[in-house]
Amino acid sequence: MHGLINRSIQSFLRDTYGGALWDSVAADTGIGSQGFEALMSYDDALTDTLIDAAALRLCKPRDALLEDVGIYLVAREPLRRLLRFGGVDYADFLQSLDELPDRVRLAVPELEMPDLSLTAAGTGRFRLTCRGGHPGFAAVFTGILRAMADDYGALVLIEAGGGDGDAETVGIELLEARFASGRQFDLARPVPR
Repeated sequence: MHGLINRSIQSFLRDTYGGALWDSVAADTGIGSQGFEALMSYDDALTDTLIDAAALRLCKPRDALLEDVGIYLVAREPLRRLLRFGGVDYADFLQSLDELPDRVRLAVPELEMPDLSLTAAGTGRFRLTCRGGHPGFAAVFTGILRAMADDYGALVLIEAGGGDGDAETVGIELLEARFASGRQFDLARPVPR
């Protein structure tokens, strides 16, 4: 697993639950309290151990923890900007999800992401399929989709689906595209004063 993913989980745990929790999870998994280097690669089993140890310490189901990681990631401005370039509204954003792995590879070529495929399942209904990635990516995308709905001001029902072999799904129902005012977003980065 790419160190950027492990470092993101580490940052989520530290920022959300504090250094003491991170230190406990690091000790449980045999990682030093310094944690992960963002540009290194780690064994996938270590990432699973990290997630399981954090879920156990927090008394949370694994998928709920991963969904929270997805929500946390959208709060990071660089990733939010990458996602917002997908469209002017939530429907456009959904339609751009197929292209997201390619956009991520432009920024971090060695980061392995699942293939994403969005299919229409009726009026305002969609199914996102995450194929070929590490198990749990659909839970992370469930969090990302929820946070992005808030970011765009859309009213959306999102339900993590099941897995079928190497594919996991997320059900999406767009109820109202302009339900509330979304967060401000400009294509140009604000100029510091």
